[in-house]
Amino acid sequence: MNSNKRDLVSDVFRNKVPERTPVGFWFHFVEGDDVFNGLDNPEVVRKNIDGHLRYYDAFKPDLVKLMSDGFFKYPDPLLSSDSSISSLERIAPLEGSHPWIQGQVRLVKELVGRFGSEIMVFYNIFSPATMLRILFGDGEKGNRRLADFILENPSAVRRALDAVGESLALLSRLVIEEGGADGVYVSVQSVQDGRIADSVYREVIAPSDKAVLAAANRAGGQNILHVCGYQGGRNNLTLFADYESAAVNWAVNVEKISLKEGKKLFGGRAVIGGFANGSDGLLYRGSEKEIRDFTRALLAESGSSGVALGADCSLPSDIDVQRLSWVRDEASLIRN
Repeated sequence: MNSNKRDLVSDVFRNKVPERTPVGFWFHFVEGDDVFNGLDNPEVVRKNIDGHLRYYDAFKPDLVKLMSDGFFKYPDPLLSSDSSISSLERIAPLEGSHPWIQGQVRLVKELVGRFGSEIMVFYNIFSPATMLRILFGDGEKGNRRLADFILENPSAVRRALDAVGESLALLSRLVIEEGGADGVYVSVQSVQDGRIADSVYREVIAPSDKAVLAAANRAGGQNILHVCGYQGGRNNLTLFADYESAAVNWAVNVEKISLKEGKKLFGGRAVIGGFANGSDGLLYRGSEKEIRDFTRALLAESGSSGVALGADCSLPSDIDVQRLSWVRDEASLIRN
């Protein structure tokens, strides 16, 4: 296990067979409403940074996604749970000097400075639609509100998404160019409301998603597309097949689309994942033998070319990191 971890992941992203299969899992380190409060409370950002450092020291991952905990609230007073179509139409992009952007650049820069020479580091960027949905309300409420607005005035929603997307594109560029991240991890999700057809998603939402990824790609990032299955949310993965990224992560265990199948769907790009992330999943509850056996079976099915092992999404904060070590240790025994 003396392989250079940056080289391992670089090989995977280039669809080569790495010396051993890299492994990366991620966590949230801030809970409750504090995920919104980093701009006003520096202690929240400090808690996020310290959580990453503790995790890195405990597990020494092969790659890491830095969470944007503390910065979930897009800083526009026009955006809230009480937003109206008329308020959405007045949203403007942020400047690069805005504290919400600069605070995230500093977060990334500090953590990259601590371990970025050893592993590849990616920063979490929620898609514009996800940023709006979070502000509109948790879960079903946020999805319903976003769908209501799209049905009422799709042009106004697209303009709002484009404005937010311009800010997130700028943030993506700056965390790469100034923060030193190797790339961003762009989290997208279908609107979890049956009234929004795939054709509407493509017309209203997809352009702002793609603008964020395009900016990160132009900045030289090795970027990861994450199709989020949070709380069991289902996605039509074909909606995202033409999104340009170096690697893709999706909820294998929610969508029931394996790493091998997804790799084909996404045009042969590198893939990350395989394990369910919830507290009812094998990684959280299984025995050492069960986890090791699953790891071996997963790689036997997917192959090793362009594959990194991880989870559908972030893991429960109380999981024993020894369980993660079983995955990496078993994967290292498989000579690629």
